[in-house]
Amino acid sequence: MRKWLPLLAVSLSTFMLLVDLTIVSIAAPDLVRELHSSFAALQWTVDLYVLVLAALLMAAGSLSDRLGQRRVFITGLVVFAVASLACGLAPNTGVLIAARGVQGLGAAAMYATNAALLGVTYSGRDRSLAFGVWGAANGAAAAAGPILGGVLTEHVGWRSIFLVNLPVAVAAVVLARMALPAGRGTAAGRVDVPGVASFTVAVTLVVYGLIRAGDAGWGDPVTIGALAAGAVAATLFLLLERGRANPMLDLALFRRPAFSVLMLGAAALTAAAFANLVFVSIWAQSVLGLGAMTAGLVLAPMAVVAFVVAGVGGRLLHAVHPRYSIGWGLLLVAVGTALCMLVGPDSGWGALVPGLCVTGLGVGLSTPVLASAVLAVVPTERTGMANGASNTFRQLGYALAVPVFATMVAGQAGHVLAGVGAVAAPEAAAKQLTGGGYAELLGQAPAALLRTGYAAGLDRIFLVSAILAAVAGAAVLMLLRPPVHPQAADEPATAGAGRA
Repeated sequence: MRKWLPLLAVSLSTFMLLVDLTIVSIAAPDLVRELHSSFAALQWTVDLYVLVLAALLMAAGSLSDRLGQRRVFITGLVVFAVASLACGLAPNTGVLIAARGVQGLGAAAMYATNAALLGVTYSGRDRSLAFGVWGAANGAAAAAGPILGGVLTEHVGWRSIFLVNLPVAVAAVVLARMALPAGRGTAAGRVDVPGVASFTVAVTLVVYGLIRAGDAGWGDPVTIGALAAGAVAATLFLLLERGRANPMLDLALFRRPAFSVLMLGAAALTAAAFANLVFVSIWAQSVLGLGAMTAGLVLAPMAVVAFVVAGVGGRLLHAVHPRYSIGWGLLLVAVGTALCMLVGPDSGWGALVPGLCVTGLGVGLSTPVLASAVLAVVPTERTGMANGASNTFRQLGYALAVPVFATMVAGQAGHVLAGVGAVAAPEAAAKQLTGGGYAELLGQAPAALLRTGYAAGLDRIFLVSAILAAVAGAAVLMLLRPPVHPQAADEPATAGAGRA
């Protein structure tokens, strides 16, 4: 059993850092009341964590190639634990937001190294099983965040959602020092500081611009300025990376069709399967009137199915090329999100169950194989970079989709409210409705109309999610080709993905 201790250390850290992506959203009302802050300011406790995580993943992966995966992984665990303690003890919103940013730094160090650590620790069938279990932790964590957040917030208090990380982090550190393979990095050169800086600025400005667009509109000068500046920073990043001997992201990797399509699949998976859950949670609490814990449990079918399928699939699909697991997994996500369009004005939470189950099936099939496939299509000395890039695209898919979906939900709801002329300011009412203000609007508009508006917004984002997943799934099936000369099952580039 000792051989599975590295898997336990990596899976614990992965589950912990991914749960923290969504766990705060359920506790937001309690945080607002106790810290006396605006709800808008509190949103940065979610946004800053995702931003820092996404922006620094590739830098952390590049650093791990130079210093060694275990060293960077353990350092990330320690930073994450200290930041979690600061979050749990935060006296005000400013301290909480800053601590969440530091949490994102620690999470980036862990997430950028976990798949690479599994890749060098296990081989053959053990590797498939390890990636299956790790993928199960990935698939279940995002949906389990609201469930755990609801339970802890209702029965212990909001600070516990951060403090619960401490014993988990300590256990992961002990296991990592005992069981993970030590070793120095194989890559030479310094960390690409200009690349890290330009990429971070680009991501921050683009995400801020998208969030701003949801509040002030796409024609707002600040929105336009932020998005334009983000595009300039992104262009600068590409120019810098092309001219560096040791870049944060080797752009030559994108000349491989397999690598490019896997990055598309990574972004599409989180955008299509998870970003819409934010609005499902708000709908369940505000429109259906469910409590925090019950609203979190609405998402349980997806979490359970993803966990079971990823764990079982790692063992049963060992010999199946990742083209099929990832491609068909994304197509199942497309079918699942399309089924979620069955939600109507008079629907209860049960209308989501079929769609969430099918989506969970797709997530469970694609997640573990996606990680190992990325490692298989790059040179050994680029595994840290490739893993960081894959995880970056996954988090960017989520970070970019949430504000875009927010604009879509509010826009569609506003269209419904304006169509009947029953609301004086339909756009403002739509934003309030989709932000959880259903109860406050009951005196201004009929309940049936408000439910119709929110259901129309959900219908739109489920449709977009389905299209996105379908396009990505089809691209994977077409472009992720089997190798001409398959490698032996115990070589580092296993998992069935050939170099392209």
